[in-house]
Amino acid sequence: MSRMDVAVIGGGMITYDQILPSLYHLQRLGTIGEISVCALNARPLKALAESELFARAFPGQSFRPYPELTGDLDKPYPELYRDVIAALAPRNLVVVAVPDQLHYPVIRAALEHNQHVLSVKPLVLRAAQSVEIEREARARSLLVGVEYHKRFDDRSLLARRRYREGLFGEFKLGTARLLEKWYYRHSNFQNWCTVENSDAFTYIGCHYVDLVHFITGLLPVAVSVWGVRDRYPNGNEGFLWTDARVIWSNGACLNVQNALGFPDDAPGTNIQGLTMYCSGGDRGAWLEHHDQYRGIKYCYTRNPGGAGATVYAEPSTDYFQYLDLGGPGLVPVGYGYRSIEYIVKAAARVEAAPEGERQSILAEYDARGVMATPANSLFNELVIEAGRLSILNDGRLARIHYEPEPRVELS
Repeated sequence: MSRMDVAVIGGGMITYDQILPSLYHLQRLGTIGEISVCALNARPLKALAESELFARAFPGQSFRPYPELTGDLDKPYPELYRDVIAALAPRNLVVVAVPDQLHYPVIRAALEHNQHVLSVKPLVLRAAQSVEIEREARARSLLVGVEYHKRFDDRSLLARRRYREGLFGEFKLGTARLLEKWYYRHSNFQNWCTVENSDAFTYIGCHYVDLVHFITGLLPVAVSVWGVRDRYPNGNEGFLWTDARVIWSNGACLNVQNALGFPDDAPGTNIQGLTMYCSGGDRGAWLEHHDQYRGIKYCYTRNPGGAGATVYAEPSTDYFQYLDLGGPGLVPVGYGYRSIEYIVKAAARVEAAPEGERQSILAEYDARGVMATPANSLFNELVIEAGRLSILNDGRLARIHYEPEPRVELS
């Protein structure tokens, strides 16, 4: 089978930090073919194309930009992604890396043109949309993978195995936090992550809700989210600070705090972590992950440059870094890369299989539960929908129902 071509829809921060370098490396390894990137306008594409880091890490590699890097860089092309997807030969791969509220139309367009899909999290903002996507993809024997990259962190995989071996007993109470740096407020987030579209819990809190299920297998049954409204530099209002309480099917409770508010001068790229208290028999158990650093402390002679960079730093070696392994270029490593690699290779495996075997391969991925799919992670969309219902109603509890049809309602 020929190598899959990839069209990335979205040219923002996550495309620069994780998606495009991962795809470049997979292209260098011969796993994928041509890469295209489509954005609302050409300005972010120009930044990607002229990146000194990419030039050093991936010498001689490039992507096809849509729109072209000529003329007015700020002229918007809101429907161009449809033409890019339509021009891609069927049964290749579309990567969805647009703002949360735009995932659904892009994924629908990809499936209607018979494309496999890799989507950044959350998949969509409503459970009914996730169910619709699952049915459409399954009818066409297409893979839809949701890029919850924390699932591919070694500590998450280790915690999952040991929890399911019974070593932690049963989860009872937990806390999680993920606060991104202040400079996010000066980025494109201020144009889309506003009160009517999304919030800090929806965008980043979903990581830890997903992770608790990934480790324990439990399902969330109720959500309440309190949002603190704040202003972006452009005056738009967002729920930039959130505190969520998630109740699980066994009665356990997880508190999740999120914000676009961690100080730029702080040493890590963010602050994040998970603590879970458990019980088994007549003993207690405990799991604690400090995810913002990996035991590294640096103090440079100068600021190394880049958004949020500081002279004193505590770098994370596990999410995404570039290493010099003798060239040519640099090699991306970490669970951010492994997550992209896993989903891309899964789509390629489905596509390489005889048509009669594709459904069983898709069902296998659903059952394994390592990669999030619409079939095995619908709970995430229910949590997002319940969370949005709660935050827009002053933190009232929203209950999640799985049967007879998935839905949420205010308590």
